[in-house]
Amino acid sequence: MKSLFTLRINGEDRTLAFEHSKTLLEVLREDLDLTGTKHGCELGECGACTVLVDGEPVVSCLFLAVEAVGHDVTTIEGLQHGSVLHPVQVAFAEWGGSQCGYCTPGMILSAVALLEQNPHPSRDDIKEALAGNLCRCTGYTKIIEAVEAAAGSMTDGRRLHAQAG
Repeated sequence: MKSLFTLRINGEDRTLAFEHSKTLLEVLREDLDLTGTKHGCELGECGACTVLVDGEPVVSCLFLAVEAVGHDVTTIEGLQHGSVLHPVQVAFAEWGGSQCGYCTPGMILSAVALLEQNPHPSRDDIKEALAGNLCRCTGYTKIIEAVEAAAGSMTDGRRLHAQAG
């Protein structure tokens, strides 16, 4: 049986009906057509479905959509402002942080969460923050370099999402 819920997705309230057993991944992709969140293992092990809930990375395949009520959910689609990409997105593009791109949204969102908490992470901090995101293509070097570059783009200590370009 479906119930009506309001979710705050990418800064916008969205009211829709879905079953209590539906995962956040399913609601995002199937009901809201936000397909940047990737469908991977459905076991919470690959990180392809990572989104931010109140700024913290969660695997949306294991997170019930009803648990998101009253919280801010950010998907990869919510990072850019108009045509201005988030600095982490820019760094991934410039540093070759993605190849096939399947893991990229989850990687980027995990990196954003890290840099919001720690604008100047060590390489070990980056590795730890991205440990829940698997990539089959890159060998991780370019991903780590992209996160380091994004961290380096912070010149005045402001939070990344407050910067434009």
